[in-house]
Parts: sequence; structure tokens; C-alpha cells
Amino acid sequence: MSEKTIDFGFEEIPESQKASRVRGVFDSVAGNYDLMNDAMSMGIHRVWKNMTIAKLNPQPEEVLLDVAGGTGDLARRFIQAAEMVRSRRGGAAASAIICDVNAQMLLAGIDPKKDAGMDLSRVCGDAQNLPFPDAQFDAVTIAFGIRNVTDRDMALREFLRVLKPGGRLAVLEFSTPPTKWLRDFYDAYSFSVIPRLGQALAKDRDSYQYLVESIRRFPKQAQFAEMVKQAGFSRVSYEDYSGGIASLHTGWKI
Repeated sequence: MSEKTIDFGFEEIPESQKASRVRGVFDSVAGNYDLMNDAMSMGIHRVWKNMTIAKLNPQPEEVLLDVAGGTGDLARRFIQAAEMVRSRRGGAAASAIICDVNAQMLLAGIDPKKDAGMDLSRVCGDAQNLPFPDAQFDAVTIAFGIRNVTDRDMALREFLRVLKPGGRLAVLEFSTPPTKWLRDFYDAYSFSVIPRLGQALAKDRDSYQYLVESIRRFPKQAQFAEMVKQAGFSRVSYEDYSGGIASLHTGWKI
């Protein structure tokens, strides 16, 4: 019996190989990850992350799990936003755990200056089998990471498991613009420009080519929202950013 296959960009590979292939990509790009997102989003990913945090509305004392969050920028934003609320009405500081399957990404994200004064920790772990007990977190986020997970359904069920009742999920991911002219423009930019930037900036065309292709293989917005619902989340919705170049999917554990 032949092994089940799965997409790795536009390539079909045995399912058992995807995790190691993805790990190889991120080992290669770890030192240039934010630069990579700047190239792939034309710099707008920073605004999208700010909008994600605004949607989450972090509060004092809350605990965040940021999955595939190696560079730590989303986790830091969460703590900073909660601190602004705490400065007005008091309470304990918020905290965050960054969980990433790729140790190189976790190491690349360590920045003593940016991390100073924050209750921020890092754990190497798999989104499909999170190393945390049930009902531990007030919020779970994953930004530009879910499309690289081998079994997304399993990961979504894990996100639900580790959330407290009343906790919320935010999944920020590159998506498919519904408008044809924008989709055509973004395709042309992605396939013509981004791999060349990867070669010029990181000496790694192949990894950037995979990342562009992986966006095109990711489920469209309504399809992924249905996957979130099937995992057990309530009040599931999504919001397109920049015409659908990215989308924020949200859900609650009720």
C-alpha cells in the first residue's frame, strides 16, 4: 500500500516527509524571517499583526500561546497591548509562551532588548501535539504558520484543547484575493519577484519559491473557516486584509 501524499508547495511528497522538509526551509530562512515576510507582504505584515492583536483585545493576567511564533513579534505585541490596559486599571501582567517546532526559529527570535521586562518564554513543540495541559491559555495565535502544518485538522483540535473555556483563537495567514485583478497582480509579484528577492537577500531561492507555492495550496477563506468550525470552535469568522492577500480567522472555545 503506497503512502499518502501531501502538498509541499506545488510538489506532492509522502506525508511522512513534510515536517522535515518544512523544518529544512525554516532552518534556512530563520535569520531572515521578518525580512521574508516583508518581501512576501510588501511590508504590510506588520500592520496585519497589529490588527490581529487589536481583534484579540489582550487583557492583564491573560496567558497567550503563540504557535509557530519563533521570532516572537506577535507575542510581544500581545503583552504590550495588555500592559497598556494594565496601566489604566491595574492587575497582573500578561504573559506569553512561544511554541515552535523549529529550534532555529526560536533561537533567531531571542532579543534581550525586545524581551526585557516581559514574561515571555519559548518552548520547542509541534502544533499537532502541543506539550501543554488542557485549558491552560486564554488565547492561541498562529501567524503565517498553519499552512506549513502537515495535519491542520489535528493542530486546530490541539488549539481548542489547550484553550480555557471562553478562550479565543486567531489564525493569521496569507490567503487568496477574491478580486481577479488583485489576484493576478499578487501572483505576478509573488512568482516573479519573491524568489529573486530570496536569492538576493538570503541566497535561498528554493525556500522562497516553496513559501510562495504553499500560499497557493492553502485552502481558501471559506474552506478554512469550515475547518475551524469542524475542529469544535464557535463564533467562527474571518476578515480579509489588503483585499484578501491575508486573512484573519477567529473562533472561540465555548
